[in-house]
Amino acid sequence: MKSWLRANKGFIAFLMLFGLFRTAVADWNPIPSASMHPNLLEGDVVFVNRLAFDLKVPLTDVVVAHLGEPQRGDIVTFSSPLDKTRLIKRVIALPGDTVAMQKDQIIINGQPAGYSMPSQAVEAIDHVGTLQALQLTEKSGSSERRIQLLPQVVSSKRDFAPMTIPQGSYLVLGDNRNNSFDSRYIGLVPREMLIGRAERVLVSADIVGNWMPRTERFGMALGGQ
Repeated sequence: MKSWLRANKGFIAFLMLFGLFRTAVADWNPIPSASMHPNLLEGDVVFVNRLAFDLKVPLTDVVVAHLGEPQRGDIVTFSSPLDKTRLIKRVIALPGDTVAMQKDQIIINGQPAGYSMPSQAVEAIDHVGTLQALQLTEKSGSSERRIQLLPQVVSSKRDFAPMTIPQGSYLVLGDNRNNSFDSRYIGLVPREMLIGRAERVLVSADIVGNWMPRTERFGMALGGQ
């Protein structure tokens, strides 16, 4: 074993440095579900900037320094406050905001979001079947993004009472509003549980279809929309 370690110490050092890089600087995150339709698809692999918000001790949630502030519209990865599962959602409300939802419409600080440019789509859900979907543009202040609604899903939380977001916490939602396990179910996300900001699609393959690469999505920028 000692001779093997000596012979491979360069490779071992590379693996250790690579591991530290992934846990402290940058990472990638596969998209396993439909919760961010229509903007992220199953089979996308997104680049995550771990230094967008905080510098942390590798392999921990211990914050060494604040490097930036999450913005409304950022797509973020984080550890679920419910069970520590890694999730990816969009920041909708910031500390100090008062936010509510009424019949799928977001209301922030008394201002209802605007919706426009609807288009028809379909979505297949396991054990449910193929449902009609409505894709439209949601605009709240200077933040704008495409979202998806599923009018036929009756179990979705389409309403919640006004709440003021406390300091150090964020309300996050999936863009696929009626098929997303987000702050309506897991609660607000504390800042220290944020992992980083998803900035672009690295590669993509149609994992729910024919597994062919979707080259048109390679390198696609996400940004705060």
